[in-house]
Amino acid sequence: MEKQKNRSFAKKAGVAGSLLLGGFTLAGCEVAPPAAIANVLDMGWPDPVTPEGAQMYNFWVWTWVAAWIIGIIMWGLFLVAIFAWGNKKREKQGAAEFPKQLQYNVPLELVLTLVPIVIVMVLFFFTVQAQTRTTALNKDPEVTVDVTAYQWNWKFGYAKIGGEFTENGQEYDGLDAERQALADATKHDPEDMHNANPIHGASEGDLSYLNFNEIETVGTTEEVPVLVLPTDTAIEFRLASGDVNHAFWVPEFLFKRDVYAHPENNQQQRAFQIERIEKTGAFVGRCAEMCGTYHSMMNFEVRAVTPDQFRDYVAFRTANPAAPNSEALKAIGEAPYATSTRPFVTDRTGSRDGVNSTDPNANV
Repeated sequence: MEKQKNRSFAKKAGVAGSLLLGGFTLAGCEVAPPAAIANVLDMGWPDPVTPEGAQMYNFWVWTWVAAWIIGIIMWGLFLVAIFAWGNKKREKQGAAEFPKQLQYNVPLELVLTLVPIVIVMVLFFFTVQAQTRTTALNKDPEVTVDVTAYQWNWKFGYAKIGGEFTENGQEYDGLDAERQALADATKHDPEDMHNANPIHGASEGDLSYLNFNEIETVGTTEEVPVLVLPTDTAIEFRLASGDVNHAFWVPEFLFKRDVYAHPENNQQQRAFQIERIEKTGAFVGRCAEMCGTYHSMMNFEVRAVTPDQFRDYVAFRTANPAAPNSEALKAIGEAPYATSTRPFVTDRTGSRDGVNSTDPNANV
């Protein structure tokens, strides 16, 4: 009779373990969770606009679903033990002073050991799966953007644009050869200079790791830079810092990347790719690495436009190299300045068009 009771308890424990495992397996599911559940459990995450972001969003929400299932089961067991097996309850039942001891129940101990191990393994598997997809560099980008962060603003340049976005159908190579050559020349100091090339044989003022392009958008203290990108297009970002550490973060991408000076020397893969931006709109971008006095004002905007609009934008920027980015945005029917960064603006010295830069309603 005693053995049958032990086997019965072991079976129940096994069923509970299976439920836990099944619930946690859902954590890695790429299926979108029900909206009602997601709205409660996404903990304020923004709605993703890329496939990589959607996968991470779903993984995050399902992980919380599994965590709540495990938590409810465990708290239920605690409460049962407290109220059903408490001392007063046992006294009323006339039971012995000590409850039945199960420390040598081998099946139960195996369940309590294996289930947590399997849960961790499942979580690790789906975490790696989401991370691998997010950091993959095999998405065949049609547009490559050079991102340069500096205290306390951003420079964006188009390094490559696919033929589908150019008037002649040929791939656009955006390298500014003259400026790049000047940057490359800073790599080494003249040998007769005092303390020449002190950093592993390179100059202290080496800027050769930065990329310079013909079509660039540079942020200023008066204007938040707007990076124009096409929807439904694979895009690569190449990151580098001109000074201290920064971080490139678009909340709707659900993915932040650190931005370093000399990224390769700092063991950083400077490139990352997104499969596509799935809808048009303006998405705020921020520096997410404390980088100095005006870190909180170091914002930018990603303006996602249709492929046809982007084609017109590239044509305008190519034909009018001296025109500001705002005019190119006007030419394709878009708001000329950033619309998503209110009230966080970069204007620290004055105003534009007679509007006080500290006004949260200013169109900056």
